[in-house]
Amino acid sequence: MARRVLIVDDEADLSELLGYNLWKAGYETRVVNDGEAALRAVGEFKPDLVVLDIMMPGLNGHQVLAKIRANPTTAGIPVIFLTAKNEESDEIEGLSKGADDFVTKPFSIRVLEARIERLLTRRVVPESDGALAIGGLVIDRETHEATLDGAPLPLTVTEFRLLTSLLDAEGKVLSRASLIKHAMGSGVTITERTIDVHITSIRKKLGSLAPLIKTVRGVGYRIDRDAADRETNGHAAGTASD
Repeated sequence: MARRVLIVDDEADLSELLGYNLWKAGYETRVVNDGEAALRAVGEFKPDLVVLDIMMPGLNGHQVLAKIRANPTTAGIPVIFLTAKNEESDEIEGLSKGADDFVTKPFSIRVLEARIERLLTRRVVPESDGALAIGGLVIDRETHEATLDGAPLPLTVTEFRLLTSLLDAEGKVLSRASLIKHAMGSGVTITERTIDVHITSIRKKLGSLAPLIKTVRGVGYRIDRDAADRETNGHAAGTASD
């Protein structure tokens, strides 16, 4: 069954061209030109991925993304921002609000197709079987779901891949370049700052378990199992004293 891509952009000619090229590449596509229509299409079309412009009349891309992420039934849909805003600060803002990737205009359709394929492939093909668990955090690679203390953890596709890579490394340091390869695939050009933004977002979602991800200055990140143990033991002690 063809995977579904929703394209949201107020530039009708560009969005129709992109929709046609993705259709030729084997995707089922739908094109809409504003934020309200995008939210309706997410519910009706049930896309596997959304390509979303930021600057649109009415609801802008940031607002549309916030609503997608706030709905439990759509929170896990990968979203690629496609925008003429090309400053690093724009990319950081987009990623920090939950986008999985950020592509600036003008862009190569072949490059965008490659980005889409990487995100969708990561959704449906787990690297290996089994679950990872540490300090109340459980990562299930078969279902591509994460829970924290039994509650769903709303990670984006890229965040899920980054956290899984760090847990798989079992305490070894992974450089930012290595994490880019694990999370985005080889041949993708993004700044190392992008990884920092994703890690910051993951830490916020982990809450009190945020120290699980340790920064190794000048190198990258690693999992600190001692921090997870301290959090688990502290929680247990607090519960016992109540």
